[in-house]
Amino acid sequence: MLGNVKLKQYSRQIILPEIGLSGQEKLINAKVLMIGAGGLGCPVLQYLAASGVGTIGIVDDDVIDISNLHRQILYTTADIGKPKAYIAKQKLELLNPHINITAYNERFTPTNAQHICNSYDLIIDGSDNFETRYLVNDTCIALNKALIFGSIFKFEGHVSVFNYHDGPNYRDMFPEAPSSNEATNCAEIGVLGVLPGLIGMYMANEAIKIICGIGETLSGKFMRINALDNTTSVFKVTKQQQEFTKNLVAVVLEPIASENLEISINELNMWLQQTPDEIHLVDVREGYEFEDYNIGGINIPLYELKEHIGSLSPDKKLVFCCHTGQRSKMAIQLLKPIYKGKMYSLKNGIV
Repeated sequence: MLGNVKLKQYSRQIILPEIGLSGQEKLINAKVLMIGAGGLGCPVLQYLAASGVGTIGIVDDDVIDISNLHRQILYTTADIGKPKAYIAKQKLELLNPHINITAYNERFTPTNAQHICNSYDLIIDGSDNFETRYLVNDTCIALNKALIFGSIFKFEGHVSVFNYHDGPNYRDMFPEAPSSNEATNCAEIGVLGVLPGLIGMYMANEAIKIICGIGETLSGKFMRINALDNTTSVFKVTKQQQEFTKNLVAVVLEPIASENLEISINELNMWLQQTPDEIHLVDVREGYEFEDYNIGGINIPLYELKEHIGSLSPDKKLVFCCHTGQRSKMAIQLLKPIYKGKMYSLKNGIV
């Protein structure tokens, strides 16, 4: 039962019939992990702490910089140079001393991803790079955790809920990360200071709905908000054929073994010129991508590889290619337990 102090503190949301005492108790018993304590993490953390989420984890290895302050409003000039995770914990404990907060002053990596996520029921991703976004997504799939996603770009923000009640995940919408020269972040492209607040509040709202079991979530939907022209769009996200997700732990958390190498486009061209009969070149993109542009070989989408393994001779060198080299590396990991031949990934893809 809630004590008098908590009843008064949360009274304005407890009187909502959709939440009530039972919903507030669900919030108090919830365990939520926030990846990133930056522009998105600050509003998410503030609202979840204020709403009474009982256990909150914060993962961030960055320190506070003066350039953060126009959008990361949890911090002040007195905090410059200090670890974000620890300072966020201190500020949130002042806001709500009745909750438990753990600060992880470390980067979210394949080494610690599962260990950290295991202790939480719901994961929220406010990271600012594609490497972390895919790692968070794939870890959530491996551990069967729901994921709330948010991102910001100049005047535009995105929000969605992934891997919830067998719904789509991040890779259903973005199968692979863009190449390094295509990816940008706030430091390079800029961001409107209030935008993380808008998107972060939507993310916190999704978390509260999921925890309390109320309303309609953004699972299977991808919401785009443009703060410059006040437009909002919601796109449907369709779940793809993904039997390979059972192997995502290996794909994400296990590095490519030394015998499974990346090769350059020059090496591939040399092989194709000198010993073309000894090479299987397999483009693992979707059919429409292959038809739009390809460098030869055959097309077997990543999700269908296991079904066609019998057509690939282990006596030949198997070279996978895709747009940027991400799906081709996944292909190696997926087939490694069942394919005995030599496998290679085309480095940086066909771009």
